[in-house]
Amino acid sequence: MFGGGCHENTDWFTWVHDKQNIEKKKVSGDLPEDGPNYWLLFKEDHKICRSLGLNAYRIGIEWSRIFPKSTRELAVDVEKTDDGKISGIHAEEGFMEKLEKTANNDALNHYRSMILDLKEKGIEPFVCLNHFTLPLWIHNPIVARNSNLKSGPRGWLDEDTIIEFWKYASYVSWKLGDLVDRWITFNEPLVIAESGYVLPEIAYFPPGVRNFNAFKKVIANTVVAHARVYDAIKEWDKEKAQSGSNSSAEVGVIQNVSLIVPQDPQRDGETAAFVNHLHNQFFLEASSSGWLDENLNGEKEKSEVKSYLANRLDWVGVNYYTRNVVKRGRSLLAKIFVGIPFVPEIVSGYGNDCKPNSTSADGRPTSDFGWELYPEGLTEALRVVSKYGKPMFVTENGIADAEDKLRPLFITEHLRELDRAIDSEKLDVRGYFHWALTDNYEWASGFKMKFGLYAVDFKTKERIQRKSAETYRRIIEIGELP
Repeated sequence: MFGGGCHENTDWFTWVHDKQNIEKKKVSGDLPEDGPNYWLLFKEDHKICRSLGLNAYRIGIEWSRIFPKSTRELAVDVEKTDDGKISGIHAEEGFMEKLEKTANNDALNHYRSMILDLKEKGIEPFVCLNHFTLPLWIHNPIVARNSNLKSGPRGWLDEDTIIEFWKYASYVSWKLGDLVDRWITFNEPLVIAESGYVLPEIAYFPPGVRNFNAFKKVIANTVVAHARVYDAIKEWDKEKAQSGSNSSAEVGVIQNVSLIVPQDPQRDGETAAFVNHLHNQFFLEASSSGWLDENLNGEKEKSEVKSYLANRLDWVGVNYYTRNVVKRGRSLLAKIFVGIPFVPEIVSGYGNDCKPNSTSADGRPTSDFGWELYPEGLTEALRVVSKYGKPMFVTENGIADAEDKLRPLFITEHLRELDRAIDSEKLDVRGYFHWALTDNYEWASGFKMKFGLYAVDFKTKERIQRKSAETYRRIIEIGELP
């Protein structure tokens, strides 16, 4: 997430400043440089973490801060398989020293200070290498949008982004590996593709161009990027940072998991299975078994199983907010234009398609975002991910609730479900991260959606405790639910 003074050299900074996006109300008009300023106020926020009793905290590294200028001129050896995909990346001896001359090491040392401050307070850092934003030299979303994806740079649509991501991740893990054991390659990689190329009207992520073939290429490229960066972190981080770690580098990915429910089990069951496969399982399946379902037919074909993708997961982060109810949409157009059996449709009145601050079609309360409270879906989401046999962490779970009316209930009911998942279902869940510590910049929605246990006065940057923070603190302190 954006820190203080969001780096101007990112695609998202350019995207939310774009006059056309603002005038068409695709973005809020709020600007990330006016945000909570975690970049400079991290010590204050870490004190809050400690006061709540937290023993772990997610932190993101912004690629553009470390490499504000292109690293393309620094050559590496790239291996490709018969299918044309990148199966390995290698660098000559002394390559990290070359990257060091290109990197902004003031920024890297600032991140080092942030991580050290967490560790000094007894808080383990979980470090994410990509939380949506890309350097502008990797992705210019305005050029991509205006050219209908014919010109760029085009981010994850371009295969060479995989190579540059490998360089960045290699360098960061080489420089910070002595402090970090828990690495995250991507936060919600499917959201980048879905919101940028399939459903831009819902979240309006860059480049905001509806193109299903581009979507398929982006999800394939991010899977390959994850595998190559998994290998890179294992290669460059050799030093254990935590006494309880299983290894010096435990590499995972964070998946946004929604419980997918058919509107009519008989008519829409196949549709729900398709959405579950694509949204919840595609990336995890490829990173565990190697099955890259590029034609999205849900059938594992021998040619789709790639050894260079398999066994690249040590753990999985699960972001859970609500469910989605789906139904079968048009089938003929889907077959003709995008090569899938039907177009799924989200049913309004449920999940994340409800009227804000109201009730869903099932009579459940809804958030400021119009997301239905559906805590039992957390256990189901964890069950979906448990099939991959890896330890799980709930890495995001929260609610947009400016008045803090629903958040105490949200916290207690979701933790009650988590307790059931661990004790009754025997699911291997190792931790829980509430989203978020403070109000923040919620992408295209700006500052309107308040997810924080602490409110933020965005003019003074003052952190103001909400009552839900005390609810959370008491649960952590006594180790029991009210």
